[in-house]
Amino acid sequence: MWGFCARTTVKMGTMKHCGLLNPCHLKKPVSLTRVTGRFLTHQKGLPTLPVPPLQQTCERYLSALEPIVEEDELMHTKELLGDFQKSGGVGERLQRALERRAQNHENWLSDWWVLTAYLDYRMPVVIHSSPGLVLPHMNFSDKWGQMRFAAQLIAGVLDFKIMIDNETLPIEYLGEKPLCMDQYYKVLSSCRIPGLKRDSVINNAKSSRPPKHITVVHNFQFFVLDVYNSNGSPLTADQLYVQLKRICSTSQEASEEAVGILTTLPRDSWGRTYINLTKDTTNKESVQAIQTSIFIVCLDGAMPQEPGVTSRSSAAIQMLHGGGSQWNSANRWFDKTLQFIIGEDGTCGANYEHAPAEGPPIVALIDHVVEYTRKNPDSGQTPMVPLPIPKKLCFNITPEIKKDIEEAKERMNELVQDLDMRVILFDHFGKNFPKSHKMSPDAFIQMALQLAYYRMYQHCCATYESASLRMFRLGRTDTIRSASSASAAFVKAFDDPTKQNTEKVSLMEKAVTAHRSYTNMAVGGQAIDRHLFGLKMQAAEDRIPLPDVYTDTSFSKAFHFRLSTSQVPSKTDCVMCFGPVVPDGYGVCYNPMNNHINFAVSAFKACKETDASQLANAIKDALLDMKTLLIQSPRAKL
Repeated sequence: MWGFCARTTVKMGTMKHCGLLNPCHLKKPVSLTRVTGRFLTHQKGLPTLPVPPLQQTCERYLSALEPIVEEDELMHTKELLGDFQKSGGVGERLQRALERRAQNHENWLSDWWVLTAYLDYRMPVVIHSSPGLVLPHMNFSDKWGQMRFAAQLIAGVLDFKIMIDNETLPIEYLGEKPLCMDQYYKVLSSCRIPGLKRDSVINNAKSSRPPKHITVVHNFQFFVLDVYNSNGSPLTADQLYVQLKRICSTSQEASEEAVGILTTLPRDSWGRTYINLTKDTTNKESVQAIQTSIFIVCLDGAMPQEPGVTSRSSAAIQMLHGGGSQWNSANRWFDKTLQFIIGEDGTCGANYEHAPAEGPPIVALIDHVVEYTRKNPDSGQTPMVPLPIPKKLCFNITPEIKKDIEEAKERMNELVQDLDMRVILFDHFGKNFPKSHKMSPDAFIQMALQLAYYRMYQHCCATYESASLRMFRLGRTDTIRSASSASAAFVKAFDDPTKQNTEKVSLMEKAVTAHRSYTNMAVGGQAIDRHLFGLKMQAAEDRIPLPDVYTDTSFSKAFHFRLSTSQVPSKTDCVMCFGPVVPDGYGVCYNPMNNHINFAVSAFKACKETDASQLANAIKDALLDMKTLLIQSPRAKL
């Protein structure tokens, strides 16, 4: 689900992803003048999300099924769709109701989506929902370097926050079209709150008394750190360094309480424990201090290097789940929207809870912070102004809560043991190569994923790629379905010795073009997944029996995403990582740089059919073979 509903087959309406723009060629941002309210003016000028025509979605749904279902299943689905969309039928009735909803809502999808895809989801957010982001290894390897860098990072985030507070963030564009900036205003000072059947999200940024503190976690102990001076100016990196030294000096031993591990529980379990935990006044105040903080900084101990696991893969594990209860999984509060993670060994990155936002604001913030730390090295001077001592948050742990902590440790360790995560640097070429052949880099990489999967399994599978709907007000994501009839023809022909290279190149070009076309369709609000989801939600709201289309075998196959993928481009040489969305699937995230590509590939060890290392190697081979084919073959004319 969100990624990452891992343990069960993905149901309609549970798929989510980090949602970076595809094709991600943003026009250079145009800076706004510092006028309060400009953000709201910009937002109101954006178009609302359209409801695609019913017949169009039905036709495109059939096309999407062609490469992944059997012929008899396809014919059966075609009959069901005929009944569904006939004049006066249930589909037409639901379509009209959805169109009325679109007229009366700022975004007909967003409220349903946040609830169904995130807040109603009851699996742990760790691995199954929250992505990790791995930064390049930093140039320090001790506690002092860790604290120095953490201080600079905090100062960089506070510098970015100024633009959020003043509503002066540069507007982003896709081509000539401005994009929704709403999510940027939701990543700081926000937190997910566990419930018994449904979670909620709070955001304190716009409250009458917005928070002035962050949370720092060290050795499983939580501290409140005020990051503003009495005159309202943010603390300097030198001031922050002094405060972090104070925190680390008073928390030199790991706490046995390990309260943070509770946030790794399945949501209903965590909801029950949360009620018991916050009955105590001290606990409630401590939890609220964490929830209302601007963001969290996790100062981690170094993790051991496992045999056969690269430093990049080890870093991804650190960002995604912390390595288990014996390492850093309790040095987190996974409900917090944004956690920056800094290891003593120079491993750095972030983890974010997905409900408030997709990837763009996270990556933009990361890019800003990395650039800030480069341009603003700390002076190493001791600040003269006296600073208040950071406050340690206290917890009163009852035997019942202690039992829940032990259960959370056990469950978390099982999750950690089951996940195989591989981060690879593909350094043979980057996005410049497909561009030189007038191909979309994203589409080229997606076709390599299709080829790699087909070589391993000899069939195509439903493939999810995240597409941003930020062209529309409050837009989140839709699905780019990378497995198409064109991609199937390409991968089946690629290793066929009876096919000429010119034909293979032609099929590659057609597959890339088809993917690019679907991408444009998706970011324009005309893809099928969210429309089908909306019709299903409308049926539930109107208390109409679920149409047969949704209980069809083809539907189950269409939404069982064995390949769950996302392009997450950034200026910084980083990579995002996440878990698979189905038990027998893969999570694949990639960041195409000019001359190399960063990949993160995940799979569950419990599934004997999947192997993250094998797919990672197959992706490398596919990319190299596609390059060789293009170089050795004359370009075909379409």
